[in-house]
This record gives sequence, C-alpha cells and structure tokens, in this order.
Amino acid sequence: MQKTEEKISQAKAKLLVEYPYFGTLASKIDVVINDDIEAFKSDGQKLQINSDYLQNLELSEMEFVFANGAMHASLAHEMRKKNRSGWLWQMATDMAVNDMLVQNGFNMPYGAQYRERFSGMYAEEIYAELKDDILRDDEDLEYEADNSDDVQNEKQEKSDQKEQNQQTLQELEEEILQEQLFAEEAISLLESKMQTGEVPVAIERFFEIEDFGKVDWRNELRNALDKYFRDDYVFMPPSKKLLYSGIYLPSNVSQTFRLVIAVDSSGSINKELLDEFLSEVNFLMTLVQNYQIELLVCDEKVHSHKTFYSGEKLEAEVKGGSGTDFRPVFDFVQKHFDDVKLLLYFTDLNGTFPSTLPNYEVKWVSPKESEIPFGTLIKLD
Repeated sequence: MQKTEEKISQAKAKLLVEYPYFGTLASKIDVVINDDIEAFKSDGQKLQINSDYLQNLELSEMEFVFANGAMHASLAHEMRKKNRSGWLWQMATDMAVNDMLVQNGFNMPYGAQYRERFSGMYAEEIYAELKDDILRDDEDLEYEADNSDDVQNEKQEKSDQKEQNQQTLQELEEEILQEQLFAEEAISLLESKMQTGEVPVAIERFFEIEDFGKVDWRNELRNALDKYFRDDYVFMPPSKKLLYSGIYLPSNVSQTFRLVIAVDSSGSINKELLDEFLSEVNFLMTLVQNYQIELLVCDEKVHSHKTFYSGEKLEAEVKGGSGTDFRPVFDFVQKHFDDVKLLLYFTDLNGTFPSTLPNYEVKWVSPKESEIPFGTLIKLD
C-alpha cells in the first residue's frame, strides 16, 4: 500500500501542474489525518481526511479534495459567515465550491457534498434555500445534513460553540487574521491569473474583484500562440559535436511554426484595431526562430493570399467589401495547407459559419462578443 505522505505529495504535485491556481493554494494548507470522520472536511483552517478514505481515492479524486480544501482556506469563513448558522453556512459554501470544481473538470469523489439543483448558485443563495428547506421540515434534507461527511451537525455545532466561547478574544482575532491573510493571498494570485487568462471557471462567485474576468487580449493572444511554438530535441539525426568519439547527443531541430491568419475585409472592420492586432502578432513572432504565416484577406470569398516568413513584417491591405461568409476560408485552408494547428480569424463575427468543425483550433479575434458555433473568442478591448 502506498504511503499516505507519498500519495498526498503526488496528488498535490499533479494538482499544481494541471490546475496551477488551486495547486498553489493547496500547497500552503495543512493536511491532517483524522480517522474519527468518514471522508474529509475542510473548515478554512486545515483539511482533515480519513486515512482509509484517502487510500481508496484515485489521484484525480485527491486533486478534488485538495482543491476543495484550498478554496475553503481562501474564503475567510468567519468573516463571511456573519450571523448565519455555522454548520449550514459550511454546507452551503461546500456545495458552491464543489459545483465550481465540477465545472472546471475535476473528478468528484464519493463523499463530496453536491446537489445538482444548486448548480451555478452562490453560497449565499444556497444557504437561503437550505434554510427554507429546514423551515419546511424537509426530513430528507435533515438526514443528509446530519450524516454528511463535510458538515457538522447541530449537536456538533453546539459543542463547537461552547468551545469557541472558551477561547480568548486574542485567539479569535488571530484566527480571523490568518483567514484574512490567506484570503488576500488567494485574491492576489487570482488577479495575476486574470492577466494571463487562466482564471478557473465560475470562480467569480467567491471573490469580489472589479472587472472580474476582463483579460488583456494581448496576453490571451500570447497564450494561444505559445501553445503551438515548438523547439524540439530529437535523436535522429544526432548531434555531430561528439559523434566522432561515440557519444550520441540529441540535436536541436527548430521546426517551422505555421500560422494561418484570416482577415475579414467587410466594411464594418475597424482598421485601427486591425493594425493593432497585426502589430501584436508581429511582436510575438519575433519570439519564434522559424515561422511561416499564411495571411488570407476575405469577405464572402478569399480575395488574396500571401505568405510571410521569419523576419518579414506582417501587413494587410483591407478595403471595404460586401457581406461576410466564413466558409471559403475554411475550404481554402483544407485545400491548400497541410498540418494546420491554429487559425486566427480577425472579424466582426457577422457572417455565415461552416456547418462542420475543422480539425484544428480556431481563435476568433473580434472587437465585440457574439455567439460562435466552435472555437474560442479573443475580444479586443
């Protein structure tokens, strides 16, 4: 059987790689083995978990548990609870957190608090509904609450309240201070992720941040391109540097990065924004050793195609045209280009989309938001 400490370490490392925001926070929380509980619970101070329960979890399920603990530690429970019932507020927060983790693709383990009826809701909304359920003497809910793995029942709450009353004011102030410091760190980290477009889905329910979700389009564009830059080390052919002495070292083979850019030439396109977009692409391509850009200018048909190579300045002459049909661009790419990984389509999104999905990634670069049938949107502000 794998050692507990080793398994915890592996899960935290996996979380840090796959979900950096949650992984960074989870690395700072204490994990305590507590075999007096059935599964796990997090109270904002530490994450407690049953040792047998932990051993039966997959690493992906442990990621969920640690992300849950990280979020609880970030939410400053005592400050946000106000005059609400402690155990019920804990349950409402836990359900909101778990719903958010599910939306981010986490593998939820058995024993986690989750109700589909509360999907997409804030903790405050869930609390109000749970309270209404109890007031209506919902026996099923009371049974779930009394037997939940994460939440203290009413009897436990009274016991905890008695212990809390025995604490000194200084201890309480220290506890709240620690919560506040961790919450501030979580917000600071989140703000940095906002700048790189790496904000977890639906996390805005838990933090009050101005301009939440507003991402600098330049960073978003950089991330889109970074994903496909390649500078691979291969063993065939080997480096000739020490080959004479029988030592085989990998040779550094820089592959040409091929990017397709389509520019909508319809009359509604903003020339100033287009120039700014192309200027940013020019700058980003200086970071790539070998590249080839296929530039298409089009409205309801492809008007021009030009290839730009490393070191050449990317320019596009666009004149007002007629309506927009996106399909000719995708047909052109399929007919003329092999091994396409990414298409950047600069457009106002007023046009006819293809009915079939391409086998490469599409980023729609637009000054406005609109429904798109596939790909993702980079909104120019």
